[in-house]
Amino acid sequence: MLEAAIASCLRQSIPPKDLLVCIDHNPDLLAQCQAAAPKWRDNSTVPLTVIANRFEGRLGAARTTALSLARGDIVAFLDDDAVAEFDWLETLARPFVEDGAVAVGGAPLPVFHASKPRWFPPQFYWVFGCAYVGLPERRAPVKHLIGANMAARRDALLAIGGFHSDNHDDMDMCHRLARAFPEHPILYEPRAIVRHNVTPDRLTWHYFWRRCFFVNRGKVQAFRAMGQAANLEAEVGFVLRSTQGAVVEALRRARRGDPFGAARLFAFVAGVALAGAGNISGRVWPESSRRVASALRGSDSRDA
Repeated sequence: MLEAAIASCLRQSIPPKDLLVCIDHNPDLLAQCQAAAPKWRDNSTVPLTVIANRFEGRLGAARTTALSLARGDIVAFLDDDAVAEFDWLETLARPFVEDGAVAVGGAPLPVFHASKPRWFPPQFYWVFGCAYVGLPERRAPVKHLIGANMAARRDALLAIGGFHSDNHDDMDMCHRLARAFPEHPILYEPRAIVRHNVTPDRLTWHYFWRRCFFVNRGKVQAFRAMGQAANLEAEVGFVLRSTQGAVVEALRRARRGDPFGAARLFAFVAGVALAGAGNISGRVWPESSRRVASALRGSDSRDA
């Protein structure tokens, strides 16, 4: 998957200024990638550098490590289990020029490695880092971007001190940028597409309920660290926008004789309830929230 991600970055319609592969506290993988780098660079003029995470943290720290070495005015981030479309960078970069954006996110579309359960509500594709029902269908301002597919102005990221959160690095970045640069929008551009692999273990009820609960429990600590930049507008807006659509869709499917429409509605309601319970739990037991934030590093970790 990592090699496919790298290859997709090297064959972009607009080549990147440089490509940084940051390995997160995995010496064996670091050695393998450094040995493979000359092969990856074959037939490409893009400078490619394999680096190790310089900090104690995980995903956010790895992004900050790469940010410190990046040379482009705009820095784009791609997960190691995602493959970018040929025009990904070109499409992602356009709103920076046309709209003066400070950050832009694209659509990570799921590539399922097993049949998706028919009870799984499409509003909750965010649990495995993919675009979900409820996001704008055309370029529009949003509160949060999806970390698997996003870009930001390098000087703006440096101005806010890089990434402050490991588990909620994309959300934290967006909140801090919105407060520091209110005159520049944060935009979602669904035409900037990457294909994000979803392995079978992420298509289970166990994974679903744990992500709904523990991600939102961990957010409490991330919000506290943001100070005045924090707000729940995106989460509240998601619930308000999605609930009506989920009910209408379930009724429509029921009339068509689809029994799983009711199951998806149940899962949607359960997901919202679990997210709310996680938030309350994080507020009532803040010390547990910090331990959960640490534990989440292993629940959806990345090596690169």
